[in-house]
Amino acid sequence: MTVASSRPRTPRRHDAAHRRDLGWIAALVHRISGLGLAIFLPLHFLVLALALNGAAALDGFLQLTHQPVVKLAEAGLVAMLVVHLLGGVRLLLIEFLPWRGGQKALTLGSLGLSVVAGVWFLVQAL
Repeated sequence: MTVASSRPRTPRRHDAAHRRDLGWIAALVHRISGLGLAIFLPLHFLVLALALNGAAALDGFLQLTHQPVVKLAEAGLVAMLVVHLLGGVRLLLIEFLPWRGGQKALTLGSLGLSVVAGVWFLVQAL
């Protein structure tokens, strides 16, 4: 029988190896895209509220949307939306389907699809 030491145990150093896993990175990107969309949505509602103040107020704001930086931000928004959508689908698949070996390939494919959607939107907008 061993006697417990009176010294308090020091916690083990946290191993961050799991943070290099593609599934963890996909979950992080999903959370960040959700935060980005949550920040965008109230701003979008504020712009829509300009229409209540008349067409001139809305038209004045919409003139800003022709700036290249706004077009780039819109493309980023579309890419974030696709990333968040596909991240949600990924979570649903993980919850309701058995694990498969090709999940990392699907995760990379969804990231690629998100980038393609953002670039396609940017090309269409310019």
